[in-house]
Amino acid sequence: MCVLRGTSVMIRFVTNTTKESKQDLLERLKKLDFDISEDEIFTSLTAARNLVEQKQVRPMLLVDDRALPDFKGLQTNDPNAVVVGLAPEHFHYQVLNQAFRLLLDGVPLIAIHKARYYKRKDGLALGPGPFVTALEYATDTKATVVGKPEKTFFLEALRGTGCEPEEAVMIGDDCRDDVGGAQNIGMLGILVKTGKYQVADEEKIDPPPYLTCESFPHAVDHILQHLL
Repeated sequence: MCVLRGTSVMIRFVTNTTKESKQDLLERLKKLDFDISEDEIFTSLTAARNLVEQKQVRPMLLVDDRALPDFKGLQTNDPNAVVVGLAPEHFHYQVLNQAFRLLLDGVPLIAIHKARYYKRKDGLALGPGPFVTALEYATDTKATVVGKPEKTFFLEALRGTGCEPEEAVMIGDDCRDDVGGAQNIGMLGILVKTGKYQVADEEKIDPPPYLTCESFPHAVDHILQHLL
């Protein structure tokens, strides 16, 4: 990262994480010695809040309690929308059934993202995608998805950078959500074999990743040597 800072490259950190607020994420990254500012972070929580405000709805928030600060100020009494993020502590029958009944009444379903799984310290774990899909199936409803791999997510992340998609590179460990989503709008996608990467992930999307690397530093080296 320090190497990239010494070039003319503009950097954005984009994430589907819904388990913590943007401010908490920033503080955690700084403790890990990341040289980063808040305006360089674009999260799916930001995208979800923007959509809720555009629709002028009162959401039932199925998100982790640590993510709630990113929705501060929104009216949530008498909800007329359902917003689903990663909320392991809230994904139990009574809460999901409450969301189910709201959706049967015709309120919109907003998925912060539909990742199949994510990486925890104890291994891979179910993401919000299976729960969103269950609600869609039970209510014959189609969710509006705002996070990766949606095209609007990547376009919003690029807004203000002065870069066209063809001038941008996405580095990530999720072949579908990171690389596939980015490449769908014309960006180059580099898949790294870290984090949630599984063997042969690069074969799961068409077209395949522009490049598959062992790690983030290897991806940065390639950018410096071949793309600048």
